[in-house]
Amino acid sequence: MSDQRRPVLPMLGHVRGKRSAVTCALKCDNACLGEVCNESSNGYFRDVVAGELSRRSALGLGLAGALTLAFTGGQPAGRAEAALSSVGPSFAPAAPLPKAPNSKLDFTPIRPVDKLVDELTVPDGYAWRPIIRWGDGLFDDSPAFDLEHQTAAAQARQFGYNNDYTDIIELPGTAGKRAVLFTNHEYTNEGIMFSDAQAAADPAGTRAVARAAHGLSVVELERQNKNHAWTYVKGAPLNRRFLTDTVFEFTGPAAGSRLLTNPSDPKGREGRIVRGTLGNCAGGTTPWGTVLSGEENFNGYFRTAGTSKEDKRYGLANRATARVWELDEPRFDTRNVDYANESNRFGWIVEVDPLDPTSTPKKHTALGRFKHEGANVHIAANGRVVAYSGDDERFDYLYKFVSKGTYRPGTGAADREHNKTLLSEGNLYVARFAGNSPAAEIDGSGKLPTDGAFDGRGEWLPLVVDGTSAIPGMSVEQVLVFTRLAADLAGATKMDRCEDVEPHPVTGKVYVVCTNNSNRGVGANAAPDEANPRRQNRDGHIVEITEDGGDQTATTFGWNLLLVCGDPAKNQATYFAGYPADKVSPISCPDNVAFDSSGYMWLATDGAPSAIGYNDGLFRVTLEGPERGKVEQFLSVPRDAETCGPVVRDADRHVFVAVQHPGEEGTFAAPHSYFPDYVPAGAAGAAPVGADGAAPAGAVRAPRPSIVQVLPAVHAKK
Repeated sequence: MSDQRRPVLPMLGHVRGKRSAVTCALKCDNACLGEVCNESSNGYFRDVVAGELSRRSALGLGLAGALTLAFTGGQPAGRAEAALSSVGPSFAPAAPLPKAPNSKLDFTPIRPVDKLVDELTVPDGYAWRPIIRWGDGLFDDSPAFDLEHQTAAAQARQFGYNNDYTDIIELPGTAGKRAVLFTNHEYTNEGIMFSDAQAAADPAGTRAVARAAHGLSVVELERQNKNHAWTYVKGAPLNRRFLTDTVFEFTGPAAGSRLLTNPSDPKGREGRIVRGTLGNCAGGTTPWGTVLSGEENFNGYFRTAGTSKEDKRYGLANRATARVWELDEPRFDTRNVDYANESNRFGWIVEVDPLDPTSTPKKHTALGRFKHEGANVHIAANGRVVAYSGDDERFDYLYKFVSKGTYRPGTGAADREHNKTLLSEGNLYVARFAGNSPAAEIDGSGKLPTDGAFDGRGEWLPLVVDGTSAIPGMSVEQVLVFTRLAADLAGATKMDRCEDVEPHPVTGKVYVVCTNNSNRGVGANAAPDEANPRRQNRDGHIVEITEDGGDQTATTFGWNLLLVCGDPAKNQATYFAGYPADKVSPISCPDNVAFDSSGYMWLATDGAPSAIGYNDGLFRVTLEGPERGKVEQFLSVPRDAETCGPVVRDADRHVFVAVQHPGEEGTFAAPHSYFPDYVPAGAAGAAPVGADGAAPAGAVRAPRPSIVQVLPAVHAKK
């Protein structure tokens, strides 16, 4: 195989999905261009009718048993902060939100921003500033970022590339003045990271830099008080990078399985450890203060024989990978007998303890292996931990895990250590849905059926229950390592790319983001159905699930479509829960979800430029009351960028986003974006960009993925 200095971009000029050609090649290995991985004969939404109930019966059950869990006094506060205003330190029912909530985070929605604009746009009265950028040093010995002379050793001590899931977890006992920031580094774009000269002179070296730019980061933050902006603390004791050579430990029934074992494994730890984590996309923060990260597009990093049904079902093939890491490390080519099962060791939910820099991160086999977008945890009334996760692939599935053990709400170290074991054992389910409208009313146009809603019933089909496989002919280990094949046999419903899946911390309703599927109804592909009502669905939609009896461990549920996204000015096939379409911000390709303490849902988008011609952004959605379905745009990210990892602290009037792949479609020599430094041509120096034209310290005239904070302008410079 010849050496390659740049990733191959075979989709240029013929994108079939929502993303740019560059993003498709580097992020998801051209998943939309290749054959559909799921060739099972499972029914789609409209095909499943058994047990169907009417919409009014399904939704008339209410949600009296909805529960939530808040961090108690000694626990760190992260994303679960949204529950603090309504629930105490133990289990208690929460009433549905009765009306549109009030929020201190008041703003006038921005207008959509043209896709060629290279600016981060925020509402009047607000300002933004980066907290940390690609290449910023994390440790006392970290070298300064040198764009023209990057090394793997330097990158391993610096903040990684393409940050995705993000959370900020305040440290106990610091009065809100110190916190840790966690983020994923999903993938790299070597074409805009390296100059032609560096790539040509040292192709192996640039590949090593790219490997070091993957993984995860934990970074300590500090601020003067809750009004002020966070800054990161270089050399802080909790700072940590998780790299491709960091040791991870498997937990659960498949740990030690022959399916996870390589001949090269160290004696006594066969199939129980693995180096690194890859393709980390979204995630979730647990009530006990750890962070979950989903290994999504891992298949693009491995070359395999590509002949088995398992390889084909997971998109693994016998072809050179985009980054050709197999030239440097034989484990990325599973045709090497010593690494025959290496690809099976990716595609899991990872759990990291950001408060313990000596801890070993875990990969939980009990949650199954597929292209995890992420996982988000809710505590059921009986104390069991329930985790929801979507498989981000066309026509793949929605999953739920219910723990065997129960949560301990105490604040002691023993309670926390117990809770860190809860994702190691439990039951795994996959979803099947049924619509309740006549087939003739679902014609692909997106027109509402006569009952006034897209809705129906669903059930959770068992894959593993009480430590036993529910799939004839498959062992528990096989079900968990080849979960897609098990779900095929179970008869799960084929979905339109489930991305983030999050339970509301107050109502317990579950929101499933289906980002899009431009192949819906095309050729031999599945026709539109009630839960996927549009042909060639490029804009995506949101499914709202109400578990029966308000019990997250239930095996049946009701569902409806909250949003059918798009630009109403250009596309009449949109729906906003009955809210007037001419009064919403246009939104396309929803991806990540967050909730604030007032009960609003926030949606980050990925793919709007190609779908509706506007930059991606962050949007607030009203879920209850007369304005249910109202969508308001809060910010817009720069050219070619994706909005990721939203964190909304409405009580402080602060919003955080990860700005991923700015300037993705440019080149190193001709960037499409200069975010976030925006160094003017010819500028130099260490002062902030201003009237004198000087550049900020460490600034470069190039795009840098970054974590950004938005706050009232009056506080932004303090």
